[in-house]
This record gives sequence, C-alpha cells and structure tokens, in this order.
Amino acid sequence: MKRALTLSGGLILLPSLALAQGAAGVTPEVQYIFNTLLFLIGGFLVMFMAAGFCMLEAGLVRTTSVSTICVKNLTLYAIAGIMYYLVGYNLMYSGVDGGYIGQFALWVQDESANIADGSFIGEGGYSAASDWFFQMVFVGTAASIVSGAIAERSKLWSFFIFTAILTAFIYPIAGSWQWGGGWLSEMGFADFAGSTLVHSVGGWAALAAIILIGPRKGRFSADGKSHPMRGSSLPLATLGTFILWFGWFGFNGASQLAMGSAADVDAIAKIFINTNMAAAAGTVAIAIYTQLVYGKVDPTMVLNGALAGLVSITAEPLTPTPGEAMIIGVAGSLLMAVAVPLLDRAKLDDVVGAIPVHLVCGIWGTMAVPFTNPETNFLTQGTGVLAYGGFTLAASFVIWFALKLLMGIRIDPEQEDIGIDRAECGLDAYPEFVRSH
Repeated sequence: MKRALTLSGGLILLPSLALAQGAAGVTPEVQYIFNTLLFLIGGFLVMFMAAGFCMLEAGLVRTTSVSTICVKNLTLYAIAGIMYYLVGYNLMYSGVDGGYIGQFALWVQDESANIADGSFIGEGGYSAASDWFFQMVFVGTAASIVSGAIAERSKLWSFFIFTAILTAFIYPIAGSWQWGGGWLSEMGFADFAGSTLVHSVGGWAALAAIILIGPRKGRFSADGKSHPMRGSSLPLATLGTFILWFGWFGFNGASQLAMGSAADVDAIAKIFINTNMAAAAGTVAIAIYTQLVYGKVDPTMVLNGALAGLVSITAEPLTPTPGEAMIIGVAGSLLMAVAVPLLDRAKLDDVVGAIPVHLVCGIWGTMAVPFTNPETNFLTQGTGVLAYGGFTLAASFVIWFALKLLMGIRIDPEQEDIGIDRAECGLDAYPEFVRSH
C-alpha cells in the first residue's frame, strides 16, 4: 500500500505504515472511526434536507403562508429530536427482538468505557452517539412530509402536537418492525433507506390529515372543479429541491451503515450514482411528459419529478445498475404525475404534492426492490407496504380526529381569508406584497 505526498511540486511515493491486520484490512479502531464518520456526515446531509423541505414548501405555498411554513419546519425538526431522545430511539431499537415494539426508555449513550480502555465494539463498530444522530434526522424527514401537505389552513399547535406523537411513537413503532429487527425484518422485508419506513409513513400520516382537515377555501368549486393556487416563489422551491437532492446522498449513501472497508466504500459510490441517476431520469421524464400532455413544461411537476425519482430509488439504491435506477426513477415520476389529478378528483388538497411523491413513489420503490434484489420477493414486500399503510393511516387518523375534537385542527374561515401568517404568527414573510387589513 502506498500514499502520495506532494512536496515542492514533486510527487513522492512513501510506503504507508503496516496496519495491525496487514495489507488486506484495517484495525477495528480505524473501522470504528470511518463508520462513525459516515454516520455523522450522512446525518449532516439529512439534517440539511430540513432546510430543503422548508424552502420547497415556502416556494409552493402562497405569499400569505410562508412565515408559518418556516416556523413549522424549524420547530418540527426540534420537536423530532427531543421526542426521539426521550422515547423514540429505544422504542425503535431496544429489545424489539423479532416483535412489534421496543422499550419505553430514555436513550443513554453507554459506550464511554469501551472508548476509554481502547476496546472498540469489534470490527464494524461505530459510536452509539453517531448512530442516534443519524437515525434522529430521519424522523424529522417523516414529519416534514406532513407539514407541506396540510399547509395554509392547519393550526400550528395542533400540528406540533401531532408531530410530537408521530416522532415519539408512530414512526419509531413502525420503524422497529424492520430497522429495529422486528417481525418484518424476520420475514425478509427490505427497505434499504426508507421508501416505506420514512416516506410512505409520512405520506400515510399526511393523507389522514388532509382527509380530516379538508381543502383550502376556493381550492375546489361546488361542482368539483379544481382551481390551482400558485405558490409564492418558484426559485425558492427550486432551491429547496436542489438541497433535497444534495441531502439525499447522505440519506441513501450513509444507510450503507459502514465505511470501514473497500467493499463498503465501493457500495456507497454505487448508491450515490444510482440515487443521482434515478432523480435525473425522473426529472427529464416529467419535463417530456408535461410537454406532451399539457403543451408546456410544468415547473412544479418537474421539481416533484426529481423528488419522485429519489423516493423511488430509496428502498434499494445498491443492487440496480445505473440504467435500472433510471427506469425506477422514470416509473416513479410517471406514477406521481398520474396521482396528482386523481387527488384533485377526490377533492384532496395536497399543497406540495407530498402524497404523490412520498406515498405513491414510496410504495412503488418498495415493490420494485425484487426486480433487482433476488433475495427479496413481492409477497413480503407487499405485506410490509400493507402493514405500514394500515398502522400509520389508522394511528394518524385517530390522533388527528382527537385533536380535531379537543382543540381543532383548522384555522377559522376569517383567518384563512387574511392568511395563516397573520393568524398564527402575526408576521408576513413578504409585507410589501401583502395587502393591509
């Protein structure tokens, strides 16, 4: 093994120090460091996706709703971290053992003695704190999906209470079934980075919410005709999409969960490529689709086409070839495009297209896994999809319905007329462009 060192413009090759395990591998301590580094870098990237969701939603809602969206996205991330620390992590990972739920306990880092005496957690080990951080940022993603779907008419504190319950109980219980070593994991269900565990869970929770909360005033006429409501800023929404695309490399890549060997690094590189190609293919497919169907390229559909490709490849970003990843992304984006008018016909008002992107494409991505991963099968994948859908939809519906009875989940019609920003926050994001009252 050699390393390159540049000195005064010249290239000098120096032999590296011999490793304790020889030239074929690295020490457990080095594995520990690189694995932990992967969790932390992946966590940074996924945390930045919170900003992506915020900017995407801020651009797709109307001018009178931008302040509230910003408050919702910042606060939901904070709530998710607190609740996952208090109860969520152990409920998802501690003592599941092939069952349906973990333990109700506060997360406590318990590896300090291992680090102090130099006895790392064997080959492939990693810092427990880095694992907690990486898992926590995924929880915030699920809550962000709900935020955009019910924008412009949902009460702020009702949403915050639901977010606390989602991130403390609903998401961790569902996650324990697969990532926590629960019953679906025992069956052989596969979801590499969360097409179902994160995106469909968020989508099912959002569906329950929009059914109960109803559409925005003026969104549908009495005869059922759809009246689109234009967002405040396409550049802002585009920035949000780019941030999400960027963050997705951490979302999928770090889900390899190890970077302590050449094989792991090679796998991460493949995941990066497939993630990128699925999004690229989804973007181009929707640009072509909207041109052919509507006669013009629809910018908002193109943005969601990229996200549809990303969600679709998330269940299995390692085993496909780049060409297969592109096919998965194209199929997901077209399913998203078909789902959008179906929601309109059902009079379901999803402000940002969260359900077509995250729920529909999450299901597709999960069911597409057996096409490239021979260790899986459609029956088990379908069982997982139905289990997550039934549990999350039912639990979310019960919580939203209880909130509706206890404190209401929708602002008053008069408040909706003046805009939710003034009703819930008292500040306009763009005061120069909002009429006075």
